[in-house]
Amino acid sequence: MAKVGVIGGSGLYEMDGLENVERIDILDTPFGPPSDHAMGGNLDGIEVVFLPRHGKGHHISPSEINYKANILSMKRLGVDAIISVSACGSLKEEIKPLHFVVPDQFVDRTNHAREMSFFTNGIVAHVALADPVSPEIAQILVESAKETGVTVHEKGTYVNMEGPQFSTRAESNLYRSWGMDIIGMTNLAEAKLAREAEISYATLAAVTDYDCWHEAHDSVTVEMIIENLTKNVENAKKILKLAIPKVGKLTEFSAQGALKTAIVTQPDHISEKARSELKILLKKYIPY
Repeated sequence: MAKVGVIGGSGLYEMDGLENVERIDILDTPFGPPSDHAMGGNLDGIEVVFLPRHGKGHHISPSEINYKANILSMKRLGVDAIISVSACGSLKEEIKPLHFVVPDQFVDRTNHAREMSFFTNGIVAHVALADPVSPEIAQILVESAKETGVTVHEKGTYVNMEGPQFSTRAESNLYRSWGMDIIGMTNLAEAKLAREAEISYATLAAVTDYDCWHEAHDSVTVEMIIENLTKNVENAKKILKLAIPKVGKLTEFSAQGALKTAIVTQPDHISEKARSELKILLKKYIPY
């Protein structure tokens, strides 16, 4: 059986339905501490690791999340696949609040303050990212969402803005002119780092509101957004309960072997610092 990781986004700070729950303290990595301690448990015989992206109580801004520490912690815990739950805004009329989207593509609009690669400081690797979402997990998320009765969009492009501010109206209309579907602040860094760590990754994006392009935007209140967020969290938990056992029964993952031909630095030129920090990623491919 595979081990499944869940990274919780806005409003999802814990997992329901887990048995044999235990706190997992991984308080430090070579890149600093992750967002919080993880919780481990079992769901229908599948090992699950849950990590809140913004920390308990949602105190870490999207730009300040230690994405490298979060993904490396998942790798250290033996996770084969990550389901990332994330709130998002809609850039299309037909993608309505309370709908879910399982995006298959990302566009980067961050300012690159956040670190999105393990391969710096004495080692270079270029992983393939043409298809950043692992289709075997995405398909399970779509099927599971349909089983719960929620409306789910099977594909879409997620534009990753920097935040923490929301878009200007000009930006929102620009992204719509590009054909973008949803907008969020966190998932691209996770997808890139998960691929480098050879962990299959997919996003379950929960729509809370239309972005500011929509004519009804000015009538949207914080209370309405919070109400939608609460409903989305409850539906996301139902989807996860169905999806995790299916993902855990998979025997092959598309991210396996992502580093096999990606490392371009000759082994004798890899810095000792990189060798030490990335041993869990490199040990299959270079001598130690």
